Amino acid sequence: MTQTTFKNFTLFDGALDQNQADAWFVVDDPTGKLVDRGQGTPPAADRTVDFAGQYVMPGFFNVHTHITSDPDSASGNLGRSETVATVMAVRNLRTLLRSGVTYIRQCGTDFDVDIKLKQLQRAGQLPHTPHMMTSGRAFSMTGGHGDMPGFAYLVDSPDEMRKRIRQAFKAGAESIKIMATGGVMTPNDFMEDPQFSEAEMRTAVEEAHHKRRVIAAHAEGNPGIQNALDAGVDTIEHGFYTTAAEAKQMIQQGTYITPTLVAEAAVAIQGQGVLPDWEVKKAADALDDTFENLTQAFIAGVKFTCGTDAGTPFNGFERTPDEFGYLTKLGMTPAQAYQCSSINSAKMMGVDAEYGTLEIGKFADFQVLTADPLADTVAVTQTDKQVFMGGHREC
Repeated sequence: MTQTTFKNFTLFDGALDQNQADAWFVVDDPTGKLVDRGQGTPPAADRTVDFAGQYVMPGFFNVHTHITSDPDSASGNLGRSETVATVMAVRNLRTLLRSGVTYIRQCGTDFDVDIKLKQLQRAGQLPHTPHMMTSGRAFSMTGGHGDMPGFAYLVDSPDEMRKRIRQAFKAGAESIKIMATGGVMTPNDFMEDPQFSEAEMRTAVEEAHHKRRVIAAHAEGNPGIQNALDAGVDTIEHGFYTTAAEAKQMIQQGTYITPTLVAEAAVAIQGQGVLPDWEVKKAADALDDTFENLTQAFIAGVKFTCGTDAGTPFNGFERTPDEFGYLTKLGMTPAQAYQCSSINSAKMMGVDAEYGTLEIGKFADFQVLTADPLADTVAVTQTDKQVFMGGHREC
């Protein structure tokens, strides 16, 4: 058994809310897990890596990604082939890793490409990519947010939902994404338009939970947010118009919000003069309300996860670090913002026993920065950071 000692750095382990100076940890090379850690003089090891006073923190979780999407396209990527989608997905996965993201959850993928790529990951044939919880295709009502070629199962009753969910799991999906409301990027609906009924979503939740899988609901406005909560989903994606009563229900049920603030701001601000006016207007009209509503939800005690909706316009796969600056605008400290990733996202996905924080017994997935991430979230936007998975440098 060989081991590597990493030493001489300031550690933010993702669990505590403060740094630990002059830190070190030891990684078991075969397993990629931390077996010891401390401060001061480290023990001898087979190999030693000296970080020369830099800062170490956990790799990020991004629990709302669309790896087959092109953030440089305003067209929605309609009509692309599976081959093109796959090439784009591999490129996007590697961009995520370079930005410090070591674990993602998919929330809708063209042609089930993520499921197929996960099979290659398991076979060791897709190096330099983050860990991935797959979703396969999303679920949309006919004509709803998500009704795009190759992107979604189209279902219009509880019975259809049950069959399609079962088909998705048969195909290899590890999580489920359903559309409870309209959205910013679809021209024929609005955030406040309910889409799937509570009964349809309740069926989806029942089938997902039978498999011990998490289920996410795209839910931007009401009554769709309320319908999704009443159906029992695990995460509300976006949640821009979450009310005080809904926040209370989320706390009671243990429901998480994934706010995807960087995505909304990108359309509202960078989309002006480029994207269709109706699309920009929907995002811009909601932006101030979003920060007010989600600030109140955070103050109330709702748990937030880290997700960016990566792949939407002007929302590249390198932008996960930008989300933490937006989270601080809700009243979070930098440490609390990062813990949306290291603690909440890992726990929501059910992988917190081995991932998320840099504690003994967990995988050594981490990034190395030149500036203190607890002083300013700008530190994590560093473009030339080192990123490690299982104690091995990936980029």
